[in-house]
Amino acid sequence: MSISNIDGILQNFVSGTADVQGAALVSPDGLPLASTLPGTMDEERTSAMCAAMLSLGERIGKELSRGNVDRILVEGENGYGILMGCGDDAVLLVLASKSAKQGLLMLEIKRAVSEIKVALS
Repeated sequence: MSISNIDGILQNFVSGTADVQGAALVSPDGLPLASTLPGTMDEERTSAMCAAMLSLGERIGKELSRGNVDRILVEGENGYGILMGCGDDAVLLVLASKSAKQGLLMLEIKRAVSEIKVALS
């Protein structure tokens, strides 16, 4: 795994995607692998919460007979937090403003996830 390559993918994603404010790649154990989060966020605490939320979301999906979870979206008054798995090795967190167009955002996230999966292999 090339962390510098993943850092570049995240930085290009954040700088090149409208209304994206930050992104982080997190291990399933909750450890930060790479990030471009806003300076006010604690990278380690955010990573741990993301891993816990994805794990809980997957259990909820199974209990509700919804199948595998594609993504988890948290919508707040200041915008969105989106979690999407990147295979078995990582989870992508994306922070986006309230003005983000969700359809375009999801397309860009899927593109970034594809690039990250290649970098992880």
